[in-house]
Amino acid sequence: MQAPPETIAYVPCIYTGTGIDKPDYLATIDCDSNSKYFGTVIHRLRMPNVGDELHHFGWNACSSCHGKADTQRRFIVLPGITSSRIYIVDTEDPKAPKIRKTIEPEELFEKANLSAPHTVHCLADGTIMISCLGDAKGDGPGGFLTMNDKFEITGRWENDATGMKYSYDFWYQPRHNVMVSSEWGAPNTVSQGFQLEDVEAGKYGQQIHFWDWQERKISQSIDLGEAGMIPLEVRFHHNPDSVHGFVGAALSSTMWHWHKQEDQWSADNVIGVEPVETEGWPFAVPGLITDLVLSLDDKYLYFSNWLHGDLRQYDVSDPAHPILAGQLWLGGVIGHKSSIPRQLAGGPQMLQLSLDGKRLYVTNSLYSPWDNQFYPDMKKGGGYMMQIDCDTDQGGMKVNENFYVDFGAEPDGPARAHEIRFPGGDCTSDIWI
Repeated sequence: MQAPPETIAYVPCIYTGTGIDKPDYLATIDCDSNSKYFGTVIHRLRMPNVGDELHHFGWNACSSCHGKADTQRRFIVLPGITSSRIYIVDTEDPKAPKIRKTIEPEELFEKANLSAPHTVHCLADGTIMISCLGDAKGDGPGGFLTMNDKFEITGRWENDATGMKYSYDFWYQPRHNVMVSSEWGAPNTVSQGFQLEDVEAGKYGQQIHFWDWQERKISQSIDLGEAGMIPLEVRFHHNPDSVHGFVGAALSSTMWHWHKQEDQWSADNVIGVEPVETEGWPFAVPGLITDLVLSLDDKYLYFSNWLHGDLRQYDVSDPAHPILAGQLWLGGVIGHKSSIPRQLAGGPQMLQLSLDGKRLYVTNSLYSPWDNQFYPDMKKGGGYMMQIDCDTDQGGMKVNENFYVDFGAEPDGPARAHEIRFPGGDCTSDIWI
């Protein structure tokens, strides 16, 4: 938390699904408030293929590798969720990264029977682990791909996935011999856009799984029920001794707090976002909690309601009893007045927090088929990236109006923007052991 402030950020920019026949690219954003290029794209690393849908990504090394002289946070592991292709990006020059290696989708299919790579985490031994949404045919339940430090696919992490219907995010906590994972849906389902009939047919998840980290098998599953439909992002406390964490259930728009008592894990619904009746919608609009982030001191929880358009800050000093500390309105479909005098496409979605907890970054794209369905104007307007100033003493948030990256004005046409990473580490890629 005492590290220097971030000066650049990496953001994948997406043309897949926009109608623009161009490759996706990795944008380098200037975040140095003393720079004349502050809040602008200073480099674009274009992919060699069209149609990847760059999405989530991660590093070859994080804080779990601390103290290993031969390991450094240098390479970005950048998957395409649609193509199942994985790029290895070298950031030796942080402002102008280059592609070091490309892993073609056929290799994932053949060596691991997996597709749609999603969350990337490094492990302490140099292994890179990636959750994948489906098998080679795009069906569930998916699983966990492993690569060695030479970026060679070595197979799958799990020994036994009995009980897992779908895959999405994961986070491990070795001091408690545990990994937690969540469930979205199979690639063949989510890639077709959101349909209520798919929910009714059981094609979306409602479970979180606690894995035995050593045995690599599920030791306990918790069904969150109708109040916990589509649990997406999972965040353990950063304190490696802690048994507390959070998961946001997107469709039910609820935040769940998990914790361990003796040998059993339990999860409680601690925040609920009520749906809003909205003109033109056949059902009350859910908030759709799509991303969350915890400050490194485990004091503040932030999450985004992508459809309602609000961004929230909670004091979770007592994780079982969150207290709302700040709220901003940045777009959305329910017609709420915006917190800034700017017309915004989409709603707040992906989040990243500075190491000191004082600056929250937000982008607005979720996933192309869903963007096109719920925010069709995003195709023409493109995405954005904003910086939010966070009061870490009293609570509260304020938009920094001097920082606004407009991806609607990109050289090859409007692009969408997704996850955010910093070269020096961040609040969602680093795990302490």
